[in-house]
Parts: sequence; C-alpha cells; structure tokens
Amino acid sequence: MAERIDGNAVAEDIRADLRSCVETLTAANETPTLATVLMSPDPASETYVAMKQNDCEELGIDALDIELPLDAPAAELFETIDELNADESVNAILVQSPVPDHVDYREVIERIDPVKDVDGFHPENIGKLVAGYPVYKPCTPHGIQKLLEATDIETAGKEAVVVGRSRIVGKPMANLFIQKATGGNATTTVCHSRTENLAEKTREADILVAAAGVPELIDGSMVGEGATVIDVGINRVDADTDKGYKLVGDVEFASASEKAGAITPVPGGVGPMTRAMLLYNTIKATSLQTGVDVTLP
Repeated sequence: MAERIDGNAVAEDIRADLRSCVETLTAANETPTLATVLMSPDPASETYVAMKQNDCEELGIDALDIELPLDAPAAELFETIDELNADESVNAILVQSPVPDHVDYREVIERIDPVKDVDGFHPENIGKLVAGYPVYKPCTPHGIQKLLEATDIETAGKEAVVVGRSRIVGKPMANLFIQKATGGNATTTVCHSRTENLAEKTREADILVAAAGVPELIDGSMVGEGATVIDVGINRVDADTDKGYKLVGDVEFASASEKAGAITPVPGGVGPMTRAMLLYNTIKATSLQTGVDVTLP
C-alpha cells in the first residue's frame, strides 16, 4: 500500500515556523491583518472562512471578517474592496469564492491591490508567476510543492501530470512544475476535459495531481506503479451517513493506493496545506509592506 501523506502534520510544522515570523513582526509593532470578505451563495463558504479566521487567531494574525448580503449590488462589494485597499492597517485581502451570479468575479480579482492579493490571482501576480519571479504563489499549488518537499519527493526531471486547468490550481500548478527553481524542473503535461486517452497520460506520471473537480475520476488503473498521487478534489457525494453525504476526492483512494508509492487522503491531505499557505502569504504581504524582514519556511 502507498505511503499516506499527512497534510495535517506538514501544515502544522509550517504553522510552527510561521509563528516565529508573526512574533518578529509584532515585536516591530506590525501585526499582520487579513481581511476576509464573504458574499457567497455556497453554504460551505461560511465554514471555510471561519476556519481561516481560526487559523489566523492561532498564529496571532488579526482577522477582519466582512459579510455582505447575497443580494447586495456588485458596487457594494467593489467599494468594500476599495476601502480595504486604502486601509494601511490591512495587509491581505481574500474574497471568498464563489460570488453571486450578478458579480463579475474577474472584476473582483482585478480590483484587489496586487500587493494585498494573497490568493495570488490578480493578473499582475499571475504574470510574475509565469515569468518565474512570483510574489505570491497561489495557496493550493504552493501547498502541494511544500507537501512534496516535506516527503522528499523530487520533481526535477520527473514526469508531472496535472489533471485540470483551472486558474486556481491546474494552470499555476503546471507553471510551478516547469519553473527552473526548487520544486520545479519537471516535464509537465496538463490534461483536461478534452484530453483523449486520459488514462494513458496519467499512467506515465511520476507525480500525478488530480484537480478536475470530478468525484473519483482517477482510479487505480490510471496510476503508474510507485507514482506520487496528489488529490486536490473535495466533493460531496450521497452516502448512508448522518449527514446524507461523504467527502471524496478526485481519486478513488482504495484502488489508487494499491498502485501509488505515496498518496494524499481526502480530507487531511491538500486542504490543510492550502490554509497554511494563506497564512504564509499574509505574513509575506505584511513583511513586504512594512519592510520588516522575516524568514519564511
């Protein structure tokens, strides 16, 4: 059976190192502050934001929680972002997605000051990532890099296959894998809904990242012997449980575990890393804005 990669343990190690960074900043009278803005029709979004707020509290990061009604005009959200951009006490801004249909999410992202864009989604930050000198790496791909590093899985010269081409995970993950840098130097293939013979592509992977948003799309027959499998998906499927559902990834865990050398579970794999890297980016943003140097892990 494959080695189970414990994202909770790796994330806790990173948070431990980040605590010393927060202490350095607060000793200089610069407490990091993250503003979260919630205007989401997704019931799970409130839970996600609450988890991020709790993470901040544990590390000593100030968290500003802003909630807007779902039927508020888009202009109200944009005005809120403008106010946060102008507020020098706010170092980082995160607008929880998705947003209501009447709000253009692209405009939301472009409205955030790039230096406060700790999601790393602003076009300026994406451009710097692609160019090879990122300011903020998007949290999930960066977290995956840290997972691989923590488990001594080398990327240089390896075949990396990313299933999914979203702006949140797939595209930035592929860009990080091909960078001439630590955690990169991989020969990278991106697969998606139009890919023919998907299983042939995935079986070639030394490192397989499943980020398509399709429950249990990848099973053991699609995994090469000894491959590292990183499951980004988190999907609700009907189940005979008290809640009426269970959470599964984009990988069918049982069969994939029989072929893989290492694999992340769902939950407890990539998710904790995404949250840890949001804290990382918030601290980095504070350091850049205040000029107080910190040693990030």
